[in-house]
Amino acid sequence: MARSTYYVEDDMPRPYDTVTLEDAKRMLSAAEAKAASLGIAYNIAVVDAGGHLVAFLRQDGALIGSISLAINKAVTARIFEKATADLAKLAQAGMPLFGIQESGVGKVVIFGGGIPIVINGSIVGAVGTSAGTVEQDIAVAEAALAALEG
Repeated sequence: MARSTYYVEDDMPRPYDTVTLEDAKRMLSAAEAKAASLGIAYNIAVVDAGGHLVAFLRQDGALIGSISLAINKAVTARIFEKATADLAKLAQAGMPLFGIQESGVGKVVIFGGGIPIVINGSIVGAVGTSAGTVEQDIAVAEAALAALEG
């Protein structure tokens, strides 16, 4: 994790923590190993604290349609600060976030596989995975997160 600085109109620095490329590489490696153990070729994305892509991996043979899903799951988890599986529950009819998946010009993805990266109580990025079942996508994303705990 790195500390970065950005500036706003008043030229005052605003420091923030964010996932680094090295963090993302460790996460991709762990997620790739989990995907291999499942026997499924995966698409795996890691975004930074601002929701911008840091690293992406498409295993040989991974579904082309899952590329944008993995990236958008990561972005969704970051911008809403919730796992996409949790957003899916909150987006059901009669729930407080019903219809959220229609926002963001179709880029909000609310099925499992997107999880925020939280370090020392701060969200520093997110991971998104896509190719298997929702449960498998969550397991691959959780494996990526576990790489940062070690």
